[in-house]
Amino acid sequence: MRSQGRPAQTARWNEIMEQEKILLGGDWNAHSDRWDPQCPPKRDANFLENLMDEYDLIYVTDGEETHLNTRNGETSGSLIDFFITKASMADRLEISTELATTSDHAVVCAQLGWDEGEGVKVSRKITGWDIDGLKSKEEEENYKKAQKEWKDKSLKRPVLDENSSEEDLQKEAEWIQRNFVNHLNRCCIKIKVCARSKRWWTAEIAENRKILGSIKRARKKGEATQQQVKKQRSNLRRMIR
Repeated sequence: MRSQGRPAQTARWNEIMEQEKILLGGDWNAHSDRWDPQCPPKRDANFLENLMDEYDLIYVTDGEETHLNTRNGETSGSLIDFFITKASMADRLEISTELATTSDHAVVCAQLGWDEGEGVKVSRKITGWDIDGLKSKEEEENYKKAQKEWKDKSLKRPVLDENSSEEDLQKEAEWIQRNFVNHLNRCCIKIKVCARSKRWWTAEIAENRKILGSIKRARKKGEATQQQVKKQRSNLRRMIR
């Protein structure tokens, strides 16, 4: 959306900025050489620039383009997805745009560091299980054991059909969820699922992601060009798609 109709303009910024810690991020769709040195003609940036000036906010990026636009066979990049924050938090943020995605926008990840003793908790939530690992040849015996245990446990459960009530269905769904989760917890290695856990994440993608990272580091040292970064990023995204 253009500046005149941005939802952000209707926010109660006076109230929001009363908070001690502020971290705002998104696709701002705002082009300015303030945060993008390779910016095309400035466009739709007045509102965001004024907001940052009024409340002393700082943009935080890793300097990499976050959006690729292809028109008439030519690809151009811009930096329009990023975080803004108060100065007291800016030096605590570590930004990365290296996570693979099938979108024409990069995934912008922010890691917020805190001094020891500030009491910020890191989520350790388990989001999946290594099923493929359990089915591997090395774990064949354990896999068969896990299959038998679940079969024995579920053997006497009622069989649902078209005559089953909604309550019967709900009870059985709850039983399956509760018991199957416990079963997986006992039989499988617990994992946190991320992009590299997905089935489409191949060795070729992993290798090309490393190549992109090395080219980006070389560019920062003046040993590679932005055009080389763009070319490798396009290769990586083409593989993912």
